[in-house]
Amino acid sequence: MARTPRRGPYVCGVDAAIDVLNGKWKSTILWELDSHGVRRFAELRRAMAGVSEKMLTQHLRELEEDGLVHREVYAEVPPRVEYSLTEHGRTLNHALVPLGLWGDERMLRERSEVIAVEPARE
Repeated sequence: MARTPRRGPYVCGVDAAIDVLNGKWKSTILWELDSHGVRRFAELRRAMAGVSEKMLTQHLRELEEDGLVHREVYAEVPPRVEYSLTEHGRTLNHALVPLGLWGDERMLRERSEVIAVEPARE
């Protein structure tokens, strides 16, 4: 069930950006792919504590539709699928850096708990 991108009309640039990022796991997927490069589905799922297979699949499809993530399918048995950031996805991830810094300050101010993530196995 592919979603139809909203594609405007938008009130402002933030509205257009949030339309693409709408979804709890999308920014985390972008961060994970930017930090670790090409990842297989199972690697992404292990790195993202709490995400269900259904939600990860849905968000990856939407990010691919929006041109932010590239999905490479290899004709092997069993099939191998790898995900990576497109250049467009990299630019969005870089735009999120100031937001991440703001979030870091907020966590310190609110003394929020940080989820420990296991290092990814290569």
